[in-house]
Amino acid sequence: MEPQSCLIEQSFNGRYSVWVREALDELPNNFTITDPSISGHPIVFASCGFLKMLGYSKEEVIGKNGRMFQGPKTNRRMVLEIREAIREERTIQINILNYRKDGTPFWMLFHLCPVFSKEDGKVIHFIGVQVPILRKPRRSGSGYVRNGVYLCEDGSGMRETVVGCCRREVCSDSVVELDRILALQSVMDADDKEFEVDEACEANDLEKREAATAINNVLSVLTHYSELTGRLVCGKRCGLSGRSLLGASLNIYLGRIKQSFVLTEPHLPDMPIVYASDGFLKLTDKGEH
Repeated sequence: MEPQSCLIEQSFNGRYSVWVREALDELPNNFTITDPSISGHPIVFASCGFLKMLGYSKEEVIGKNGRMFQGPKTNRRMVLEIREAIREERTIQINILNYRKDGTPFWMLFHLCPVFSKEDGKVIHFIGVQVPILRKPRRSGSGYVRNGVYLCEDGSGMRETVVGCCRREVCSDSVVELDRILALQSVMDADDKEFEVDEACEANDLEKREAATAINNVLSVLTHYSELTGRLVCGKRCGLSGRSLLGASLNIYLGRIKQSFVLTEPHLPDMPIVYASDGFLKLTDKGEH
């Protein structure tokens, strides 16, 4: 097994009981769990709902960074806000455009939440919940979109009108006119897709509550299965007077250093080790501690 694969396996095995993955798989929500202490901040768990929504297999996602779901029209400012939340180890809820495996863009509500060790307040994982945002009625030229139907200013359905015309033209056997109308409908479909990508979608209260509920569901499972090992986790920082020794972003950067080294905290009694590199753990053969 490759070194990173071992670290991903240990990311769960060292903290939760062996049944945690099975319990997470039973949740209906779309979510991923990442580990900031592993180089590249990879995904260590992806729910069945998430994989189905994006069209990936588990093997294609585990070990990869979440940026693999971004694309050319993903707002860079939104990406920076997520990175800043990770650096500050805090929760964030944001609307962002992501891409499915087949290249289809879609708007989603992304809710990120850190998972803390109850023992020392260190960030163990990040939970990322993804809730697809339903398209809202928005003005576009002389009409607007509602439930996937392009409507005129007076509320009449232009798409319904086109379909009606198609039926009439079929009856009159006017092939040329039918082709013209179908071409018009194709253009409208393309316009709707472009409109959906370019116009930012806002999550409604129901979608926000759905994301928050999903976070609570995942946290509940992680908390329960961490209790079985005695290495408790929680959704709020605790331990060491609420202060984490190393931030998640620093852990990410330190994980990229291949040398053997440790960091100690001089302001605490006995100057305890607060970080040990992978090289040091292999050298001392103390990977489990």
